[in-house]
Amino acid sequence: MQKLSYLVLIATGLIAISGCAEMDQRQRSTVTGGAIGAGAGAIIGNQSGNPVTGAVVGGAAGALIGNQVGRSRENSE
Repeated sequence: MQKLSYLVLIATGLIAISGCAEMDQRQRSTVTGGAIGAGAGAIIGNQSGNPVTGAVVGGAAGALIGNQVGRSRENSE
């Protein structure tokens, strides 16, 4: 089950990144933050015995943070 979770996570990240050419700075930052957060959440969740929940929570938190970083970069340009 853990290998399947990691494969789904990687595939989702690759699909999201493949569309980055048409995205603005905030959208790219949101996707990047979400992918990084999901990866970190899966690793941390794996240590506590629940990688899927960790990936979901980490992905959501990372996407929110990435969105704010992208928004601040848009405003500074």
